[in-house]
Amino acid sequence: MSTLVLRAGRVSAQIERRTAVASLVLAGLALGLAFVALCRGDSWDPPGEVLAALAGQGDAVLVVQEWRLPRVAAALVFGAALGAAGSIFQNVTRNALGSPDVIGLDAGAYTGVLIAITVFGGTAGGLAAGSLTGGLAAAVVVYVLSLKSGLSGLRLVVIGIAVNAMLTAVNSWIILRVDLDIAIAATGWSAGSLNGLDWAEVRLPFLIIAGLALVLAALSRSMGQAALGDDVAATSGVALNRYRLLIILVGVGLTATVTSAAGPVVFVALAAPQIGRRVAGAAGTPALPAALTGALLLLAADLAAQTVLAPVQLPVGVVTTAIGGTYLLWLLIMEMRKP
Repeated sequence: MSTLVLRAGRVSAQIERRTAVASLVLAGLALGLAFVALCRGDSWDPPGEVLAALAGQGDAVLVVQEWRLPRVAAALVFGAALGAAGSIFQNVTRNALGSPDVIGLDAGAYTGVLIAITVFGGTAGGLAAGSLTGGLAAAVVVYVLSLKSGLSGLRLVVIGIAVNAMLTAVNSWIILRVDLDIAIAATGWSAGSLNGLDWAEVRLPFLIIAGLALVLAALSRSMGQAALGDDVAATSGVALNRYRLLIILVGVGLTATVTSAAGPVVFVALAAPQIGRRVAGAAGTPALPAALTGALLLLAADLAAQTVLAPVQLPVGVVTTAIGGTYLLWLLIMEMRKP
């Protein structure tokens, strides 16, 4: 398969031509859907008025730039972060079920957030720190328990599912023990929602995700080599232990950042890498198609959440759960049919 070489000064990267074309198509679809989302509100605004508002002109500037644009941007960025995180863990485990919401990282991040809310008052910094700490703790537990005569992807997934179940029980216990007002807020937040997000709430998560994306880009070559197998990666100069530590930290950071801002949005990280891989026709689960597919999936789910029961706005996590449950059943059936 032919490849394209991208150069920026002394830095260069190779990308398969079909992957590049697929990524451009996915990016175009995501941007087109984003513009539709900017036009859609309590009423449909003509595209011309929306374009004028984006340029700072007309009567719809406040609605478009301050109300709709942060939500659309959050759907794109958070969806891309979840898709990239899913591709990381599915590459590490070499298993289509290896995603943060299946192996317990989302549940761990949620545990950290619940502790931050109940003990430290739930400030923005506390939520971010709690989410990251909980996600890292869950990742360490799953990783350590999976290390027996080498890292086994299947064993990691099975242990992750068990840890996820235990953390879900812990989270339910915490909610049952706290005051009613806090329990109601925590339960509503746990569904995963982009409702009401503004620029002040997404600015820090965007910066963190951008920094982690740069680290992921720097690790992209090692990620591609590792997807071909440990022996190939080792002979091509990849330090596997160091690579796995760094890439898992990036994946946990992406997941925890999204969770701290929008709650645990499930199944995007599970589905996006596999859909992106099939669209791109690539080996492994490359991060770029996965990220773009994640952005498209989350934005489409959020649009559905706003329109299915309008004027009532559903949490986007309700829609992703409904879609993801169907996808998970299909994935399990396909895995069972493999020889």
